[in-house]
Formats: sequence, C-alpha cells, structure tokens
Amino acid sequence: MTTHDLTLISATDSSVLPREPFVARHLIDGRWCESGDAAVFERRSPAHGILVTHAARGGIRETEAAIGAARRAFDDGRWSSISGRDRATLLLRVADLIDRDRERIALMETLESGKPISQARAEIEGAADLWRYAASLARTMHGDSHNALGPDMLGIVVKEPIGVASIITPWNFPFLIVSQKLPFALAAGCTAVVKPSELTPATTVILGELLIEAGLPAGVVNIVLGYGEPVGALMTMHGDVDLVSFTGSTAIGKAIVAAASGTLKKVSLELGGKNPQVVFADADIDSAVDAIVFGIYFNAGECCNSGSRIIVHKDVIEEVTERVVALSRKVPFGDPLHDNTKVGAIVSLEHRSKIDGYVKSAEAAGATVRLGGSSLSVPGLQEQFYQPTVVTGVTGDMAIAREEVFGPVLSVLEFSTFDEAITLANDAAYGLSAGVWTENVHTCLEFTRRVRAGTVWTNTWMDGFAELPFGGVKESGLGRELGHYGLEEYLEVKTVQMRIGRTRTPWVQNR
Repeated sequence: MTTHDLTLISATDSSVLPREPFVARHLIDGRWCESGDAAVFERRSPAHGILVTHAARGGIRETEAAIGAARRAFDDGRWSSISGRDRATLLLRVADLIDRDRERIALMETLESGKPISQARAEIEGAADLWRYAASLARTMHGDSHNALGPDMLGIVVKEPIGVASIITPWNFPFLIVSQKLPFALAAGCTAVVKPSELTPATTVILGELLIEAGLPAGVVNIVLGYGEPVGALMTMHGDVDLVSFTGSTAIGKAIVAAASGTLKKVSLELGGKNPQVVFADADIDSAVDAIVFGIYFNAGECCNSGSRIIVHKDVIEEVTERVVALSRKVPFGDPLHDNTKVGAIVSLEHRSKIDGYVKSAEAAGATVRLGGSSLSVPGLQEQFYQPTVVTGVTGDMAIAREEVFGPVLSVLEFSTFDEAITLANDAAYGLSAGVWTENVHTCLEFTRRVRAGTVWTNTWMDGFAELPFGGVKESGLGRELGHYGLEEYLEVKTVQMRIGRTRTPWVQNR
C-alpha cells in the first residue's frame, strides 16, 4: 500500500511554532525552582522535531523537599481543615483559568505529545469540567449516621482526607489525566506531589501556574519533574506519602504495588487495556464501523481505552472488515497543528518500532495485514508516524490479540456463538473496557453481565462523563477515578461510637 491510498495532511503554517522552548521548573512549597544539581532534560516535538520544552530534572533532594512540603501543608490544616465551600470555590476558579488558557495549554500538549490540536482543545475543555465536578463533590461530601444501635448509642461514620497523595501521570493524556486525579484529591482535602511524564511535562507546569494564580496555599500541590527513577520510585516508597495514584503501564503498576507495600500505603492504579468490541450479526453496521475506526485511531491508538481488537460474527466479518479498511483510508493523518487532522505523530521512534514489531510478529504467525503495517512518511514532518493498520486472521493466542500494542493497529477476530464471543472477549489479562454491538437488548444485557471489564459500552464506544466511575479489573488496575467513587479514593473512613446515656452495665461489679 502506498501513502497515496491514505488521507495525509502535510506540514502547514509554521508561524505557530514557538521561537523559544517552554522552560519548566519544579513547584515546591509554593516556589518555582531549578534542580539543586542544575540537571535538565529536553523534549522535542515528535511531529515537528523542534525543541519545545527545557525542563529541570529532579532527583531525591527535590522529591523529598516536595513530599515534606505536602506533609507540612496537610498536617497544619491549611487546606484539609477549611470548609468544603472554600475548597470548591478555589477549584471553580481553577476551572475558569483553564478555560481562559485553553489554547495555550492545547498547543503545548500537541507539541509535546504529537496529538491533533482539535483533540487537545477538546481534552482541555473536558479537564475544566472535571475540576467543576470535583468542586461539587467538595461541597456535598458526607459520612453516615446510625441511630438504631440502641437507646443510648449513636454511631457516626466520618470521611476524612487520607493525607498526602503522590500523583504520577502518563504522556498520552497529560492534562486530562492529572485532572482526573488532582481536583478529586483537593476536593477531599488532601495535599499532593505530582510527577508528570518526562515526555510531556509542560502542561502540568502550566496547571501549577494556574493553581498559584487561583490562590492555592503554598505546599498544597507540589510538582517534581524528572524520571521514574528516582523521582517516581521515591514518591511510591516514602513513609510520609499516604496514597499513590498512578496511570500508566501494567508493568510499572505492579512495581508500584511492590514498592508501596513497605509502608502499606493505599494504591490506586489505572493501567493497560486490550479492549474488545464484539459485533453481532444484527448490529447496526454503519454505526459500528464508524465507532471501530474512531476507537482504534483516536490518539493514534495511544490510549488505554483503545478499541484495539474487534470480535466479529462470521456472517458479517468480511463486510465489517472491508468497510473498516475503506473508512480507515479516509482518516486524516498528518500535521497535528492542522485543524482537520484526526491522527498525529507517535510519541517516540522507540514506541513506533514497538508497534511495528507487533504487526510483523502477527504476520509471521499467519495473520494478514489488510491495511498499513509500516511507518508513514508525511511531507515536511518527522518520521514518527505509523500507518492506519488492520490485521485479519488473528487468533486468540497471538501477542497482537493479547498484549497492549498502543498504536493505530486493529486486530480482527471471528466468532460463531455467543459463548465463543464471551470467551474471546475475556481471554486477556486486562479488563478495562469492552463493547457490544447488537440490536437485541437481551444480548446487550447478557454480554454486560458476563464480560469482565470495568466499563461496558453498548452500541457506542468511548463516551465519558465526569459523573461515571472509570477503572478496570484484573491487570487493568485497582480503584476507580471520576464520579463520587473518584473522591472516595482520597478518603479514609473513621467510625465514631458515642454513648449518649448512662445505662451501660459495669464490667466489674463495685461492691
């Protein structure tokens, strides 16, 4: 297949590219600072190749200082002891500032990650909504009372902030994912230390600027830039940290659980997925095909919710495959700064090679590449693109059907019976999300009951709402984000038992 068969958008107006890189520093105890050893790292745009971020590189010294600042800020009550109303007021102020600076944030996210600017704008808008939703939770948080324990007893269940939260975020949705965590931690009354990915640090630093502008007390949120070792590792092991919230790979998630076990701190993980969409013979094929194409190419497939495998009934598999291939050719790949681009650059050359390795391995195992299957050249841009790829003849034992490719690569599997579809859908270590396409509501409900996934979409894919919890089962993670469940992650439950009468029978008789 030649690139002439695809819809490509070449490099466009370079005038929007920054003349100087964004300078990112640590935020520790309300102050912006360089690293003590003056260490730095840099990030180049995966699409354009220019230097876009020059960042301080933190180490043990900076991480310990940030954790210490968060600990002091929590213990002295400057944030945890104020009213839910006051916390909500500040979160709402941050949301307004995010809206004000949406274009600036979206541009930096596009330059660092390679995602399309139109997608980045939508994500920043969604992030502001998460801050507003978390503000509503800050004002409505409550415990329980038990007034049926007897005439002289009253039981109260109090929910309190857990303490200091370490928040570690990935490169694929840097601003959106920090906004799925941090405002909920703040709504609960926690303080935090945040480490963004070294590939995409800028937008988290911009968020820090907005927090200061909104009037957040010093030390409540601290940001340390750098690598997983030593920054992330210390954030998971440190005794002054009460909770670790991490989004990223399952392998790193397992390492975090092991590291956190030394202090038995709470761990919340949102990890990988190998998410199936099952298409039954009676499905609305038009809607299913459009959602399949969206599900695999959104964010270049660099998404834990990517619909990376479809399981299609034998009666419609050829029609579905042909239509997916045809529609895939029409998806605009190219310059992420162009408003019409739907798919941008792969985050790094190393990751592009990993994606290609899965495709080549599937071919060697007997699968057929119906579309794509190699790197993609876009005029005027870097060589960090990968073709829209559809692989058929995939069987459940192939790595491409079981492991997270994290790229624009769709695996197509076939089924004959409902039980076979369920077996294939559940035949992976992951359990993040799943989808079903059928006009039969009974099939939808039965699938929803039997599939092992934290989210099930029926006749749709990848809708999201602040009110609904998100997270996985099996090796896709622990805990939940969003909804009131997202707030619960940052709370401890305390039982208070009050005797309100004088009728207690003495344990020792005083005679």
